Amino acid sequence: MALPLPTLQVRHSAGLSFLTDEALFAACGVRAGFSRRAGGVSAAPYDSLNLGTHVGDERAAVLENRARLMEAVGLGAAELVTLNQVHGDTVLFVEEGGVAELASVRERAEAGADGVAVAAPNVAALLCFADCTPVIVVSETGAFAVAHAGWRGALAGIPAAAVRAVAALDAQAGAAGDSSGYNAYIGPHIGPECYECGAELVGRFTERYGEACAWEGDHLNLEAAVRASLAEAGIAPERIASAGECTACHTDYYFSYRASGGTCGRHGAFAGRKE
Repeated sequence: MALPLPTLQVRHSAGLSFLTDEALFAACGVRAGFSRRAGGVSAAPYDSLNLGTHVGDERAAVLENRARLMEAVGLGAAELVTLNQVHGDTVLFVEEGGVAELASVRERAEAGADGVAVAAPNVAALLCFADCTPVIVVSETGAFAVAHAGWRGALAGIPAAAVRAVAALDAQAGAAGDSSGYNAYIGPHIGPECYECGAELVGRFTERYGEACAWEGDHLNLEAAVRASLAEAGIAPERIASAGECTACHTDYYFSYRASGGTCGRHGAFAGRKE
């Protein structure tokens, strides 16, 4: 079964809005997407659908926000896996979704990781963002990965690592594990027009991924790096869909660490598959 080419549309549900691919859901049962910041219970400056427990918001509010999002996207009954994101390239695996496996994964997640690959149904992954680049990779088998690509993770190649993790899950299940048929989704992130970070860092990216990563000399195009990393792992250009929204330019929809001066909530990238 070939997946339809990826697209992202805004969907509204239960007072929340998020970006998702309806054709993907119809094809393989994976609900994947990116949340927006409205519809939650958090007070300013985390208003209102803050999904991050590490930013100073009340924990009870964050847990309520996460529950609201999972219900709105149809994954309310799924076991939820979140990560202590550390700007690295470690991807964790959930193969069967049993109690012992999930307990082990959550323990390792707390120690630090920036991606999770899931083959099991009824297990959802949720990662948090406020300028860094969210990446979701989905196989026609229903296996998927969600990854966090800040500049360190992108430079280390975590988008490619997410693709390889999905291929490994497919191979373990006896599937072909052919990444050329996978879909990849790039969520809202800080755009090059707002991401001034210095010529030295930009140079590291152009050396690693090519000149497309440079924008006006000292601005970094993270999406170009993510696309190049995905391509290294076999994802075809036409199978990469981007939200095309800069978080720093659209603070009405998304949280931006840079635009807020460092105090804000976190929106999310999520994926899960019902049995």
